[in-house]
Amino acid sequence: MLHGPRPTTASLDRIDRIDRLRPFGYVGRPLSDLRERLVPPFPEPGTRIWERVGLGPASAYRIARATGWLGPLLVALLAGSIRFWRLGQPRELAFDETYYAKDAWSLLRLGYEGTWPDRKVADPQVLADPQVIPLSDAGAFVAHPPTGKWVIAVGEWMFGLEPFGWRFMTALLGTLSVLMLCRVGRRLFRSTFLGCLAGALMAVDGLHFVMSRTALLDLIVMFFVLAAFGCLLLDRDHARARLAAALPVAPDGHVRPDGDTGDHAGAGWRPWRLAAGVCLGLAASTKWNGLYFLAFFMVLTVLWDVGARRVAGARRPYRAVLRKDLGRSVLSLAPVAAVTYLVTWTGWFLSDDGYGRHWADGRGGVWSWIPAPLRSLWHYESAVYRFNVGLDTYHKYESNPWSWLVLGRPVLFSYRSPEPGEAGCHALTGCSQAILALGTPMLWWTACCALGYLLFRWALRRDWRAGAVLCAVAAGYLPWFFYQDRTIFAFYAVVFVPYLCLAVAMTLGALLGPPGAGADRRNRGAVAVGTLVLLVVWNFVYFFPIYTGLTIPYPDWQVRMWLDTWI
Repeated sequence: MLHGPRPTTASLDRIDRIDRLRPFGYVGRPLSDLRERLVPPFPEPGTRIWERVGLGPASAYRIARATGWLGPLLVALLAGSIRFWRLGQPRELAFDETYYAKDAWSLLRLGYEGTWPDRKVADPQVLADPQVIPLSDAGAFVAHPPTGKWVIAVGEWMFGLEPFGWRFMTALLGTLSVLMLCRVGRRLFRSTFLGCLAGALMAVDGLHFVMSRTALLDLIVMFFVLAAFGCLLLDRDHARARLAAALPVAPDGHVRPDGDTGDHAGAGWRPWRLAAGVCLGLAASTKWNGLYFLAFFMVLTVLWDVGARRVAGARRPYRAVLRKDLGRSVLSLAPVAAVTYLVTWTGWFLSDDGYGRHWADGRGGVWSWIPAPLRSLWHYESAVYRFNVGLDTYHKYESNPWSWLVLGRPVLFSYRSPEPGEAGCHALTGCSQAILALGTPMLWWTACCALGYLLFRWALRRDWRAGAVLCAVAAGYLPWFFYQDRTIFAFYAVVFVPYLCLAVAMTLGALLGPPGAGADRRNRGAVAVGTLVLLVVWNFVYFFPIYTGLTIPYPDWQVRMWLDTWI
């Protein structure tokens, strides 16, 4: 007999009937333990491959268990080796590095963004030998919050104001994000193989690769958002495990749904959700598009809590979440993110010469009860907002978000045309040195199909994993459609590259077939998956010269321009 009040749903009545009839020999269909529904266990790692190379059962099991970390570390090692290779080349301030690398140095020296001469004057001086740094302490108006530039400044603090220094931290975060994605995918899919596959796909994505080797802010946003996504996955598992532990245990040892527990059990302390709030605050204080992830993830976590309480047997899961979880959700994300955002402005608050730092000093009015530094920051950020939403200056490589997923208009970060005999050019036709922020086409075009499959899994199969991935893609992608008249670029899409790779990995997992499928089905699936992955890797290798600025004959560059809009 079940402990607690009698369940009221049809499914719980069936469980009760089976329990009453069990003494008479009736067992019904096998019922899974509710703990496994709330927190699916990680499958035991296979040891067959390690036993075949001569290891004993105990050693094979230890190595198989270690693959949960060894696999992701090996994938990250591969990603890091190609991201740090020739990182200081080309020796120039590529694209918007001219702003962020110099602002990072200013933060390091002044604590706020100072003023630099025009880029045509300042850039050659910064790159000269001996170097000249024409930085003045007059506060400069800048378009983005400081966190991303503080991150870049760490590399400059270690290696100086030179290309390797200002690109070091983005390369490091790009490498660490591959490691994180492997672990995130492993937890999401309960599969080390699929997690490592997602990480490996991102390791060979051209857009992620180029952004990892360039001192821009968007990859830093991606890193903090991915960290927040991973923290929320951990929070989901831990919260559901606590809920499962609170449920009553039937005489047969199984945990079953219980309406009273589902409605009234407390959520407890949720440190991983606090960590997610910090990460989302850091993302928003790098670029404001991080705020959209905060909003989307807050909705996502509420829906996760509703789903957990419904599985636990709650009669009114939305009411239970409103009473027991919603306050902790809001207080763990939005206010923590807001406090984190303000803390990142510490250098500006402590300065006297930061732009607009003393705007509110001596001003009265209805808001005079708010401390002057906070009012000054609000005024400054209001001006930044007006600047950002009104930015409509024509740029040759701007693009509409409709074209991003199909790689309609990538951004050329750097281009040079060495003549024969210059910079290693031996072709009579002349050569090209290009850095094109272009996603690996085979990966992105596959991801378009994968997103369609995930929509099916979410809408018609209620697969929460598909919903989580789609939520993250939507947070990074859909808001840009509200800024059709603004000057925007395709490389902004790097913030949702990890979730495209998760979508492809999930789709390939389905193509591979379930573990219980027959040998023929699994073999056909393995051939299809292996072929597609090899095509993605080949595609990355093929475009590698135009991701890294290698010197190649001009016809070789031209043949890689598959679409006219890439030129």
